[in-house]
Amino acid sequence: MSKSIEELKSLTTQIRRDILRMVHAVNSGHPGGSLGCTEYFTALYGNVMNYSLPFTMEGKNEDHFYLSNGHISPVYYSTLARFNFFPVDELRTFRKLDSRLQGHPTTHEGLPGIRIASGSLGQGLSVALGVAQGKKLDGDKSLVYTLHGDGELQEGQVWEALMYAAAKKVDNIISTIDYNGRQIDGDTDDVLSLGNLHAKLEAFGWTVLEEKNGNDLEAVIAILEKAKTETGKGKPVIIILHTEMGAGVDFMMGSHAWHGKAPNDEQLNTAFKQLYLEAPADY
Repeated sequence: MSKSIEELKSLTTQIRRDILRMVHAVNSGHPGGSLGCTEYFTALYGNVMNYSLPFTMEGKNEDHFYLSNGHISPVYYSTLARFNFFPVDELRTFRKLDSRLQGHPTTHEGLPGIRIASGSLGQGLSVALGVAQGKKLDGDKSLVYTLHGDGELQEGQVWEALMYAAAKKVDNIISTIDYNGRQIDGDTDDVLSLGNLHAKLEAFGWTVLEEKNGNDLEAVIAILEKAKTETGKGKPVIIILHTEMGAGVDFMMGSHAWHGKAPNDEQLNTAFKQLYLEAPADY
């Protein structure tokens, strides 16, 4: 790891500022889930995952990451930029015409770090399992990571993929569920309850880990490292990561309202005061 824990913690604040600035600039995007997953992305790219730059699509002998809930693209783009996949200044183009930073990640623009188009919910795990099996066939010992929203689990394709992974003993994958209990139409329990998710995932044949402090960077690093020790044992591995939608900005937390709403000028200034950094006001 090239950065200390304190440097990574500072980076989570910067990524949150990027997220808010990006969606505010175009009055469009998904800040809530992006803010909630900031520690996960910082841990993954800053500490846990093995990858090389410059980015290549094949990424042989490198760990791969696949974002299934592609609407949280702001945190993904900011993380990639802050870890030198492409220039930070390109974040200014988010959701603008002819930008490589579309509202949901796409591949035809050739944005470094993006291997699949995502955001059509429910599909990411299926794709990642194909990649994981391909790595096994190639003798590639690296891992595949995926991230999914808890509301996304209401898509049936996810459960088909969960069943397939266990049946085929795809044990070089580490999936994570962003369990914030909220989705665009309300609380997940009210829209379509997941019930005892831990028990369901275990019943589907996965090794299940759970972390209650998904917005604690060191806790997230620890659970991801623990997950790595469970790979290669004949079972796929999944983490239930409890996060807070809108984490880091008090008026965005505790509600689904900020799933897909941009802050206005006053709200942006209020949020920035909560996320103070000794850094330029711009990107």
